[in-house]
Amino acid sequence: MSETTPQHPSTGTPDEPTTGRIPHGPFRPGDQVQLTDPKGRINTITLQPGKQYHSHKGAIDHDDVIGSPEGSVFRSTGGVEYLAFRPLLSDYTVRMPRGAAVVYPKDAAQIIAQADIFPGARVVEAGVGSGALTCFLLRAVGDRGLVSSYERRPDFADTARANVERFFGGPHPAWRLTLGDLQDHLSETEVDRVVLDMLAPWECVDAVAKALIPGGMVCAYIATTTQMSRVVEELRDHGAFAEPYAFETMLRSWHCEGLAVRPDHRMVGHTGFLVTARRLADGVTPPARRRRPAKGAYTEPPTPATDPATDLVTDPAAAPDTPNAENSTEDQGAV
Repeated sequence: MSETTPQHPSTGTPDEPTTGRIPHGPFRPGDQVQLTDPKGRINTITLQPGKQYHSHKGAIDHDDVIGSPEGSVFRSTGGVEYLAFRPLLSDYTVRMPRGAAVVYPKDAAQIIAQADIFPGARVVEAGVGSGALTCFLLRAVGDRGLVSSYERRPDFADTARANVERFFGGPHPAWRLTLGDLQDHLSETEVDRVVLDMLAPWECVDAVAKALIPGGMVCAYIATTTQMSRVVEELRDHGAFAEPYAFETMLRSWHCEGLAVRPDHRMVGHTGFLVTARRLADGVTPPARRRRPAKGAYTEPPTPATDPATDLVTDPAAAPDTPNAENSTEDQGAV
């Protein structure tokens, strides 16, 4: 059976990777390798001919690892066996050098899924941090998409660039990194998705609305409930977005050994909140919400929407509570 090279649908040219990292096949010089000992402790090394990995459990020659397939076992000079694999993207991001806190894989996966990041998408990212989410976005859009990232701090930008290039084996052709505020430097138009990982994402809502195409999506990653509330209300008040959706994800692993099947004692709980919203077409007014807010949800009662021609309430959810006719004291008289 012959093997064919994938073709790009529009040009018919071979769709070959344009970055230096090849994440399969035998281990090669320059590859990152995770060595896992019998207790599950992981050590990551970069293969270099003639070098050795040293620990208190002995040494392993890099030359013994180079050329071997993934999933091989190597014995150190101290007699300890190590299992060797290339790190997954989820492994790499939680262990990468950090300038800022990283977006954990559980949240990055939700951003990719809930914001529907697809191959070839044009994505704007505000707040690069250490580059963890950037790696996930670049993996999702592929070489023919675009991830345009904005970062205010030069030290974070340098850390992110080093981490991204280390993972992909060089500069990624779909990545553009700009130093500065999103509001001041955003130049992209006709953008499919915008991901905001910053302290005050509500300040960027107007700029995001101008950059997104109709049907595009904004996704904000925030840390606190007060930030989440402010982002949601700003998206509602702006008028260019459909109803926002706010949520968080918690991840719990399980212990499975024979009949001992139970949740692990530790879990990855709250790390951040996500808020998503779709861009409306220009000039469209979103339908009035029909859900009655809880009492005390707003500092002032919502003003009911009325029809100017009839002066009748058109949004019953916003209308104040009125006494029921059968319970009115005026109809029943004094008791």
